[in-house]
Amino acid sequence: MPKYTRIPQKTFEEIQMDAGILLSQFDVTGKTEVADADIITATTGGIHITAAPEYSDLGEDVDNCPNNMKELKHLDSWTVTVETTCLGTSTELLRYSLGAADVDETTGKVTPRRDLKQSDFGDIWWVGDKTNGGFVAAHLLNALSTSGLDLQTTKNGKGQIGLTLTGHVSINAQDTMPIEFYSIDDGEGATPSVLLNKHAAIVKVGGTVTLTAVTLPDDATVTWSSSDTAKATVSGGVVTGVAEGNAIITASITVDGVTYTDTCTVIVEATA
Repeated sequence: MPKYTRIPQKTFEEIQMDAGILLSQFDVTGKTEVADADIITATTGGIHITAAPEYSDLGEDVDNCPNNMKELKHLDSWTVTVETTCLGTSTELLRYSLGAADVDETTGKVTPRRDLKQSDFGDIWWVGDKTNGGFVAAHLLNALSTSGLDLQTTKNGKGQIGLTLTGHVSINAQDTMPIEFYSIDDGEGATPSVLLNKHAAIVKVGGTVTLTAVTLPDDATVTWSSSDTAKATVSGGVVTGVAEGNAIITASITVDGVTYTDTCTVIVEATA
């Protein structure tokens, strides 16, 4: 008889170590060093990431139908959160915590708003080391603080801010769920990819915003396109607002006959 008291031989190569870091942007190819400016905050107590599906049973009210029949199970949505405790009280961290807020860098004043803007949402990365030299990453899309500001101080201790970020689906990309995960081994032959520095952007009519694309392989040619050139055009990654509305900008590469893409939803607003 075989023995069943054993573990996979790669167990200790695949363990994720330490707390990892929260980043405003990340090169998933792992070829670019993380810049200090991209680290959102120092943390304490680790980082807790959850991606929980919400289901409904379409047969629940059907006579004589067993509960939890797999053919009638419906996936309604995903609830995705990143929770941590932050060290520091920078204006940017306070803005992250408040969610809907404005920063006056001249005075250091951070003011909550009554209204929510699309620019309050942003992509967040968590990246942690693996024991084999690779990394694990979680990419939270359209993240927004949903717990508000929770600042705790202690006598002779460090002030700490509790932070809960929730990922959101965009009306312009309703099939894109609000989180992606990566598990990359050191030296692993990575799948070709293209990754934009932004997945949502706001531009005024007549204004521009520049998108950059990191590709694997590095020398892949990027092709740009707009879903609605009447709203926004794109050339070489430079997006120009044409008229009020939304457009999806797509960056694509083709490797060995297979096309890989990434997209950014651009909201074009009227000039003041």
